[in-house]
Amino acid sequence: MIAFVQGPVAAITPGSAVVEVGGVGMLVKCTPRTLSALRIGEPTRLTTALIVKEDSLTLYGFADEDERATFDVLLTASGVAATMALGMLATFTPDELRRIVAQGDAKSLTAVPRIGPKLAQKLLLEYKDKLGAPHGSVPAQKPIAAGPAPWSEQLHAALVGLGYAPREADEAVTAVTPEAEAQSRTDVGALLKAALRTLNRTR
Repeated sequence: MIAFVQGPVAAITPGSAVVEVGGVGMLVKCTPRTLSALRIGEPTRLTTALIVKEDSLTLYGFADEDERATFDVLLTASGVAATMALGMLATFTPDELRRIVAQGDAKSLTAVPRIGPKLAQKLLLEYKDKLGAPHGSVPAQKPIAAGPAPWSEQLHAALVGLGYAPREADEAVTAVTPEAEAQSRTDVGALLKAALRTLNRTR
């Protein structure tokens, strides 16, 4: 198992980053929140999980051990593949997920792409005794400076990467533009959550 990767960031795409490790570029899939904290050419350390299939080896990267451990738990539910688990962590922090499960909040869980009301109820039951209690009050999200691409391009790419159609992503970006313009420092993670709430209301 590859527990973590550490080295300079060689490239960043909407859904992944390439980290140079010993002269080899390791492709790591990450949430938009994790990616927005990376900078090309700067060193990073990502905790990782390796998903092995018959035809592929995919490395997923996380900002910390709590996020990786939560990813592992999310995968234990029947019908939840790595893409959906990553989508949950793109939409909510680990502690927000613990709070949602503890409160039985199926409606919030449906904000994740491809999770409808029935699946949300099923997942709440499966995760009830696995995720544990929230660690504390949900902290205020710290603004994360936007990367090389404009925030609108990052947000659009993140939504498409989560499974939304380009047209839906366009509409969501337009809906959160006033919020983005009101920020003194663009917080891509917060804008992603706002966009997902907008898309959830239009279902």
